[in-house]
Amino acid sequence: MNNSNLKNSKSIYITCKDHTVSGEEFKLMRDQEMDLLITTPKPDANRLASYYKSEKYISHTDSKNSITDKIYQVVKKRMLGKKLNWIESYFPGKGKLLDIGAGTGEFLLTAKNNGWEVKGIEPNENARTLAKQKGVPLVPDTSNFDEEKFDVITMWHVFEHVYDLKNQIIELEKLLKKDGLLIIAVPNYKSFDAVYYKEFWAAYDVPRHLWHFSRTSFQKLFRDTSFLLFDEKPLMFDSFYVSLLSEKYKTGKSNFLKALLIGLKSNIKAKNTSEYSSIAYFFRKSS
Repeated sequence: MNNSNLKNSKSIYITCKDHTVSGEEFKLMRDQEMDLLITTPKPDANRLASYYKSEKYISHTDSKNSITDKIYQVVKKRMLGKKLNWIESYFPGKGKLLDIGAGTGEFLLTAKNNGWEVKGIEPNENARTLAKQKGVPLVPDTSNFDEEKFDVITMWHVFEHVYDLKNQIIELEKLLKKDGLLIIAVPNYKSFDAVYYKEFWAAYDVPRHLWHFSRTSFQKLFRDTSFLLFDEKPLMFDSFYVSLLSEKYKTGKSNFLKALLIGLKSNIKAKNTSEYSSIAYFFRKSS
């Protein structure tokens, strides 16, 4: 991937608000060539961590305080086994698995209990502490890995947070073995629920989400790399959870029934268009 491909378009796609921490507004600029949205202005790397400092940021906690929290935790638990089944369908032998953006370590714990040798990266100290209590020690970055390589690398809703996409892809190429499996799951800004909720779509999550992908942008980002995209799988529950948050951002109320309807409609429409709310992309490393 050539970093020069990532050029901010002059056109504003939409303006969104940070509903979680700051209340600030950010513009999403569309790079037409890449079919990619870019959060603008992009916060300074040193300041970006401050946008994650909130009890509302659930992926760094195991919170079950609200109904929304409880739904998130139930869905997360159900998806853990499904994600591992996906991996083992394409990589039947157990091996070394690296999860980047491991959160509180639940996915790695599931993999570890099923015979995988696991390691994880998580920048957030609170999340690392919770993971350690579960017997899953995490590190803040890849500096401890030296020349270590992995059979499988996963990034579950992490790639949209990456500060420098070019360097992240280079690092993935370095860390993954030849013929290894890479899985990256991200929201899809062309899904029905995204189009319906517009600036209130919770999966924009500015400025924590720096990039907003379409299926086309993902193909183009990895076009000139050693990674070969060979499959996509929908994360069906995401449309419901995202719609639930989006309703609250839009109306100030949970509106469970309405959110359920929009999430269901998004999945039904996607059966024809493949534009699901979130998509997991599967790659093989060719060299």
